[in-house]
Amino acid sequence: QVQLVESGGGLVQPGGSLRLSCAASGFTLDYYAIGWVRQAPGKEREGVACISSSDGSTDYADSVKGRFTISTDTVKNTVFLQMNSLNPEDTAVYYCATYLARVRRHCGGEYDTWGQGTQVTVSS
Repeated sequence: QVQLVESGGGLVQPGGSLRLSCAASGFTLDYYAIGWVRQAPGKEREGVACISSSDGSTDYADSVKGRFTISTDTVKNTVFLQMNSLNPEDTAVYYCATYLARVRRHCGGEYDTWGQGTQVTVSS
């Protein structure tokens, strides 16, 4: 059974850090690009970061460049999102997502397989 299970969300003060994890099962990350998408209340979904399985290249939204880092552990079949210098505008539900049906190894286009999401709240 294909699953993406996120963890690591929570409440953090402005300027703080969190590391999100997304454990994949039922498929291997070696063959699919995977990324993180967030959705804040009343706002559209925003692609935050993506990592290609073909060459390990990464893409980031301008709003998080220099603060967030995406990485994968292929042994654990897990993708991470290290988030530093968090601010209240980063408050959202964070989803990991991949291109399982499209069998894409490169980032780009709409994701087709999603996790359930984890809440990140940045507040003092």
